[in-house]
Amino acid sequence: MDPAEPDTPDGLTVRSHGALSEIPREAWDRLANPAGQEFDPFLSWDFLQALEESGSVSPEAGWYPRHLALENAAGELIGVLPLYLKAHSQGEYVFDHAWADAWERAGGQYYPKMQTAVPFTPVTGRRLLAADEATRRTLASAAVQAASQWNIASWHITFPDEKSWQEMAAMGLLQRVDRQYIWHNQDYASYADFLDALSSRKRKALRKEREAAQTGLEIEQLTGDDLRPEHWDVFFACYQETGSRKWGYPYLNRAFFDLLHQRMRDKVLLVMAKHDGRYIASALNLIGSNALYGRYWGRLADHPYLHFELCYHQAIDAAIALKLDRVEAGAQGEHKLARGYLPSPVYSAHYIADEGFRGAVSDFLDQERPAVLHDIELQRQESPFKAGEPKQETHNEHRRPV
Repeated sequence: MDPAEPDTPDGLTVRSHGALSEIPREAWDRLANPAGQEFDPFLSWDFLQALEESGSVSPEAGWYPRHLALENAAGELIGVLPLYLKAHSQGEYVFDHAWADAWERAGGQYYPKMQTAVPFTPVTGRRLLAADEATRRTLASAAVQAASQWNIASWHITFPDEKSWQEMAAMGLLQRVDRQYIWHNQDYASYADFLDALSSRKRKALRKEREAAQTGLEIEQLTGDDLRPEHWDVFFACYQETGSRKWGYPYLNRAFFDLLHQRMRDKVLLVMAKHDGRYIASALNLIGSNALYGRYWGRLADHPYLHFELCYHQAIDAAIALKLDRVEAGAQGEHKLARGYLPSPVYSAHYIADEGFRGAVSDFLDQERPAVLHDIELQRQESPFKAGEPKQETHNEHRRPV
């Protein structure tokens, strides 16, 4: 496919790019992670381009990069939009399979669809990457025009921050809500301080859990130049084990993790567990300016509470030590609630080209949103924190600049 360029207001030019390498690294990063705002490692050129260079994101994988770049009359890049044409709905964590099935049964063609996201990464962040709302509106308008020119039935923006989500609603996009479980740092000096904030019963349960998990294990937290090839060998074996155990297919190949090490190892935290001198498990986190992001884990041997220790308790330890505001531990997982990770809303926005289909999806979302938000409030009442403990903030309310 060789798509035409969408129209823009006078003096502006929008171009579509079939590879992120066509956009200069410095220009992309200036817009994706502007000075004075929270650094998002997943939006960095280094991360997104590594997905493409490694082949983890590629036409063969069903991901066709079509990033939009907006230039002013002087040729300066003033806005960018990560954009992919997709031949399926895998690797997104916002599930639209029922929509696809309904549209196909009605005689429509759901795929390829347009997706604005960080592939395989359910992490909230900026999506329309520009300094001001007017430019963001122009980017969104260009994407809608592209959908029309390319004969695409829908455009999906997954895990935008709440401000962007509200802007998209004002542009006419449909709003969807889901939830994730996020741990918030209340200026704890240690894990023990965090435990003191819990009810007595929950505190005792977590102490017993950690004691059982750590018995017989040596646990390491590795980042930067402390990471060596043998650590990545173990991690990748663990990552593949998780995929095979869940009857899935790992999205990311070893070449991606090699590039991640080369470019961003100072933003990587690997938690490794040894038993009898042999590594048996590993969990991968990325480090932002305000958050620790848990991404992948796996194990090569069984051990009590190993998953909870490496993915949740060790992440809290690290966030406290690094003085980070929060831990975002990924999608799903009601079991996180008992470990101090509270439910918070996460968002997506959707453009549906066909008026009738758009109306049906809109009606569904109008019923789904309040149900999800009500369920979040009910779950918060099951918080492990002491009665009267201050409400933990959502991850979109507590963001310091870099």
